Amino acid sequence: MSAEAAAVQVHRDGRVGRIVLDRPRALNSLTHGMITALRATLDEWAADDTVRAVVLTGAGERGLCAGADIRAMHDSAKAGGAGARAFFRDEYRLNALIARYPKPYVAVMDGITMGGGVGLSAHGTVRIVTERSTVAMPETRIGLVPDVGGSRLLAHAPGELGTHLGLTSGSMGPGDALLCGFADHFVPSAEIPALLDALAQEPDVAATVAAHAEPAPPAALAAGRAWIDACYAADTAEEIVERLLNSGVPEAKEAAELVLANSPTAVKVTLAALRRARSLPSLEAVLDQEYRISCAALDGHDLIEGIRAQVIDKDRNPRWSPATLAEVTDADVARFLAPRAGDELGLA
Repeated sequence: MSAEAAAVQVHRDGRVGRIVLDRPRALNSLTHGMITALRATLDEWAADDTVRAVVLTGAGERGLCAGADIRAMHDSAKAGGAGARAFFRDEYRLNALIARYPKPYVAVMDGITMGGGVGLSAHGTVRIVTERSTVAMPETRIGLVPDVGGSRLLAHAPGELGTHLGLTSGSMGPGDALLCGFADHFVPSAEIPALLDALAQEPDVAATVAAHAEPAPPAALAAGRAWIDACYAADTAEEIVERLLNSGVPEAKEAAELVLANSPTAVKVTLAALRRARSLPSLEAVLDQEYRISCAALDGHDLIEGIRAQVIDKDRNPRWSPATLAEVTDADVARFLAPRAGDELGLA
């Protein structure tokens, strides 16, 4: 077994198949080998009548999964992107499998659950958050666009909450994750071990989780719905920022500053992707769109620069190109959404 595959620990617990992401020092970030191992395990258990349900958790105390290994993505993008494109293909196919899995798939989103971690959890049958959960699609911060089906989840969040989260790279606590459709139940972290034990013994997964669930903390985003819906309903990113700055709401001004700090190209493409995702008929169609966008990002400037600034050099001072929203043209955005000759994901 490769070291990457070993970072996915699998075992049987009664009639439940347990998957544990086991790279705690890297916040369980995903490598291509981990994606391959996850797919092989899920395919095997789908055909095994002795496995009644699947439960996904993360090793360590910090979270389920912080997303893809973006250092590896950075290195691949600098070398032409072939490895990253293969990663995206297999990751998005895995996301689609999880959404259509023939058995209950329970994801415990305890702690940090971001990017690729959302793709492994938020398309599952039963999605659990705890008081420690921080759920986010923070891609615009590194010059990427919400993917792993996250653009569909954001697009279908109430009102314009998903647009706000996508453009700012904002995060959700447990109440917000429930409000925005990324989770189903709140279970205190101290109760997770008892829940896992019960799932191994009880035949009814939904009833077992419901029996351990408690009322969630309030959703912080709910209080901002008025200004969020009004500002983010604008047709363009520039008008969204103008509305945020002129709203007179301190939180809206802070949101505008976050949007302006992110990759202008990623912000504009994210807005277009979310608006299109609202009308796309399925998760598979959205994943096809996301594959086009992610591959285009690999060919551009901002993804390499964003990862450099945030993770490699850690100077937190990305030099985006183009540098402003006004400089990103409609043609620039269209290139991200255009079909890729001979390189489509083809799920839908």
